[in-house]
Amino acid sequence: MACRDVEKAEAARKELVEDCGNPNIVVKKLDLSDSRSIKEFAEIINTEEKQLDILINNAGIMMCPYSKTSDGFEMQFGVNHLGHFLLTYLLLDLLKRSAPARIVNVASVAHTWGRICLDDINSEKSYSRRRAYGQSKLANILSTRSLAKRLQGTGVTVYSLHPGVVRSELWRNLSKPIQTAVKIFTPFTKTTTQGAQTSIYCSVEPQLEKESGGYYSNCAPGRCSREASDDEMAQKLWELSCQMLGINWD
Repeated sequence: MACRDVEKAEAARKELVEDCGNPNIVVKKLDLSDSRSIKEFAEIINTEEKQLDILINNAGIMMCPYSKTSDGFEMQFGVNHLGHFLLTYLLLDLLKRSAPARIVNVASVAHTWGRICLDDINSEKSYSRRRAYGQSKLANILSTRSLAKRLQGTGVTVYSLHPGVVRSELWRNLSKPIQTAVKIFTPFTKTTTQGAQTSIYCSVEPQLEKESGGYYSNCAPGRCSREASDDEMAQKLWELSCQMLGINWD
């Protein structure tokens, strides 16, 4: 379990050990808003682990006030997209050696809220919490498509997904009226257990073994926006992401 808040993670780890009886659950510090933390975490995993079968990129921040990561990236784009992008890059050799292996990127139907603003990727000219979140989730889907093409023949497959509207702390940055509305519609939302099902499906479903690059919802192929199927934009985003992170993936 790679987590920013180690104290909360340890509490969750204890619950998991009690529930499943498996003591082999380990917590490691990982702050996706800090490239130094990402690199330190990846070095530990690459050194200590002989195999990595499934990487679930699940961390996220939603509709927060404007701020930047320690590397100067707009927070939502930096954490939700660039943080996972860099982490996957650093763990890719281990994933390839562990093939068959899978990468699961938790996106959202909120990808329909935004577009990729190549000329203002850090939202410095104009900032909308909603659009910036949508841009980061759209980036998750586009980068999944690009990565799937680059991993053809390696035995590593990659998927993106919408987990559903899940009752979690992800909503903490929303205004009180919106939080009230969310509570009213609680019967139509998912528990965290229900929200995890599509991530689990993409991680272990045998029928997906030869599929890669797709978008899923409710444990089935999902429909994404036209922008999320734009391979030309996916390539431009890939190149920009590598440039921003100072890496050469290809």
